[in-house]
Amino acid sequence: MKLEIDYIEFESEQFEQSKSFFEKAFGWSYVDYGPDYSEIRDAGVTGGLSRTESRVEPLVILKADDLDAALAEVEKAGGEIVAPIFSFPGGRRFQFKEPGGNVLAVWAEGEE
Repeated sequence: MKLEIDYIEFESEQFEQSKSFFEKAFGWSYVDYGPDYSEIRDAGVTGGLSRTESRVEPLVILKADDLDAALAEVEKAGGEIVAPIFSFPGGRRFQFKEPGGNVLAVWAEGEE
């Protein structure tokens, strides 16, 4: 199974300021999904920016055709599941930590 990077999420304690910075510095635009989440456009890869109270590192998200099979492969390879499969508008995803400590996510289109 081969998974490709599909989406990168950033979190910000200064949500509006981050949006403004990325827009002015890099020319990115946004599609807002409520007051706390914006999808990033025009950045070369799709991504998102969410409001948070305690920022974490950017989250790299891989796309799978079969989420359950991807979860099984991640566990088999030694990944630690840090957020089990959950649904969100448009799909489902899980998050895991690889042995070096990086947290990534895998998502698939569709509903449970």
